[in-house]
Amino acid sequence: MTQGNLWLVPGMRTPFSRIDGAVSKKRGVELSSLAVQASLRAAENPRPDLFVWGTVIPNLHWSNIAREVLIDAGMDQTVPAFSTVLACSTSMAGAFEAAGQLRTGHGELALVGGVECMSHVQVGLSQGFSDWLRRFGMARSWKDRFNMLERFPVGELRLHRLSVTNRVTGKSMGEHCEEMAKAWNIARDAQDRLALQSHQNAVTGQTKGFFDDLIAPVDGAVADTFPRGDTSFERLRRLNPVYDRTSGKGTITAGNASPLTDGAAALWVATDAGVSRLPASAPRVRLVDWEIAALDIFEEGLLMAPAYAIPRLLSRNGLGLADIALWEIHEAFAAQLLCNVAAIESREFLRDKAGVDADLGRFPWDRLNPNGGSIALGHPFGATGARILSQAAKELSAMPSGSRAVVSICADGGLGTVALLEAA
Repeated sequence: MTQGNLWLVPGMRTPFSRIDGAVSKKRGVELSSLAVQASLRAAENPRPDLFVWGTVIPNLHWSNIAREVLIDAGMDQTVPAFSTVLACSTSMAGAFEAAGQLRTGHGELALVGGVECMSHVQVGLSQGFSDWLRRFGMARSWKDRFNMLERFPVGELRLHRLSVTNRVTGKSMGEHCEEMAKAWNIARDAQDRLALQSHQNAVTGQTKGFFDDLIAPVDGAVADTFPRGDTSFERLRRLNPVYDRTSGKGTITAGNASPLTDGAAALWVATDAGVSRLPASAPRVRLVDWEIAALDIFEEGLLMAPAYAIPRLLSRNGLGLADIALWEIHEAFAAQLLCNVAAIESREFLRDKAGVDADLGRFPWDRLNPNGGSIALGHPFGATGARILSQAAKELSAMPSGSRAVVSICADGGLGTVALLEAA
């Protein structure tokens, strides 16, 4: 068991852009390689002891994307590389996996991250037709194949394309979030105001150059393309609901939800010895603790797991909401974030569901996502964890020693990942 600290150091990422947009000429492995190469250059080319990478949408061209990225990026091929997936928490889970390996003495320095290239999603055949096609290709004679053609499964001629839905429930993330918004009485105005704040903070961050040393150019794109300085509360209010268009009670729109996004992002995870291999000028924060929570998706809102993870993490470390100087919470939907905050402010929810018998206080909204969140910056599923952790590490490292941050991501399947960070 390794003694000492675990550290997070920001990696580099590509600009985030909408599908068929600024970085769409590159596919997943290519985008990833660019983020990795930029991270290595910025860190003066250390050799990591471990490489962890992830993506959410499957691709038939590879099974272990981490190994493909490592090779294409020109890294030392003796570095072990494995892939991971945990929906929107993918590269955050990868950071936890790397931290666990390093904590037990399996290396000192890891490079982790992820990608989503939603402009290049493979269309799949139905399982029945795929099975028939495999048997047809394996037939031993043309006679056997002719006989199979007589039993051609016409009813199985269906194509399957990307659908951001839960397999078990058959509902989209937005439909689930609409249910959560109704259950927690989250008003449309509150969602639009949160979305507006996300854009305003992101535009301010871009203007002051916060992202300049976190983003590597791709095909002429040098910045995220989503943040809008020209949006307003009035414009957001005019958008129609997307997921509940008939009841008159729908609240989630294209303006208060994260967009479909292309992008890749990386992050360094290190021990005390490992962080000494990175430039002394690089921002760094301690990874103090983390929590992964899961819930029964038939009994609780699909994206409510952070409301279980955050209180447990804070309680275990003797902290309340006001003790956290920085909150970086993934904005899958404004409603999802507002529901989770409402839950962690509820003494009844904490006691009866999260199992935390404490009053954590009121949530400090002025400390939330100071340089924008996923609504404004974009949400490439596999990359968001590395993006948000790198962003939090840079933000927190500029605060006084001992300042703390909580980083939280909800994920499909009723899962949530949360990290507690501390400024050195």
